[in-house]
Amino acid sequence: MATVRLDHITRRFSKSAAVEDISFEIPDGEFWVLVGPSGCGKSTVLRTIAGLETATSGNLYIGDRLVNQVPARQRDVAMVFQNYALYPHMTVSENIAFGLKMRQEEPKTIQERVESVARILEIGHLLERKPRQLSGGQQQRVALGRAIARQPQVFLLDEPLSNLDAQLRDGTRTELKQLHQQVGITTIYVTHDQVEAMTLADRIVVLERGRIQQIGTPQEIYDRPVNRMVATFLGSPPMNLITATFTDSSFQIGGQSVAIALNVPPGQYDLGIRPEHLSVNATDPHCIAQVSVIEPLGREVLVRAVLEGRSTNLQTDPALNLRVGDRLPLRFDLDRLFLFDLVTGDRIYPTN
Repeated sequence: MATVRLDHITRRFSKSAAVEDISFEIPDGEFWVLVGPSGCGKSTVLRTIAGLETATSGNLYIGDRLVNQVPARQRDVAMVFQNYALYPHMTVSENIAFGLKMRQEEPKTIQERVESVARILEIGHLLERKPRQLSGGQQQRVALGRAIARQPQVFLLDEPLSNLDAQLRDGTRTELKQLHQQVGITTIYVTHDQVEAMTLADRIVVLERGRIQQIGTPQEIYDRPVNRMVATFLGSPPMNLITATFTDSSFQIGGQSVAIALNVPPGQYDLGIRPEHLSVNATDPHCIAQVSVIEPLGREVLVRAVLEGRSTNLQTDPALNLRVGDRLPLRFDLDRLFLFDLVTGDRIYPTN
């Protein structure tokens, strides 16, 4: 196992930068997730660490070793791709052992590693099958097993669950977290799925347009997003944004004034609030929205309502029996508001 350090890494294709000035250090044994919308540069970062891309500038260290000029096969990393890339003519056992054979490990060592990995991943009964005889989830485990058997310093995963159905993805996500706890290999995981990022990561790196937006624990990023992009990307349902006009002692939404004292300059802002911090309150509402979509989820109902021309999400009790078109009196948890600059998107409030 090893630390991974990126020091001002930039990767350019022609005149455009896929990633620009990326710097962070992953401590030995931690599980970090790179997350962001399609095209944000997260896979390019992963491929650069793997040695499949070459940084245009900057330095990359695995452990104490500078690896800029080290070929991929000599970096002691193992990568699991989205499509698993199993050899169809080989058995599960042969697929897991392939990397070890290429390194000319002793047959006894190979056999021991294969059996150990099979026990960890609970695929011992599949060792003599071919990939075509496996389900998607089983193929994914074999691909993981092949990587683990090499006992690399760093484990790289590029959207490994994207080909699985929703139920299998949930189960496999849990298994991945348990697996990391068992083997303790430094792991870097790429996904555009913010639920995967929140549930798997020790720390999350949020990327957009090739630049880092924020690095932190899942809870830190959820509770204190640094800008509008991070606030709306992390969270399911996402944070609501409502244009509001602030004065020294109140804000106005839809002609209604809500008393609140915030240490911000008067003006218009994007007011952000999580769905769980909005409530239906007919007695003392802050504003009125109109129900547009109702999504029953069993123990709760996800409601989408229109407020000031914007879609607004909140979670309600099924007992309310709401209908599309209903006028919905809403109240904000005033202790959980965010303000973002309309132009830059930077968080203005809270200030810490």
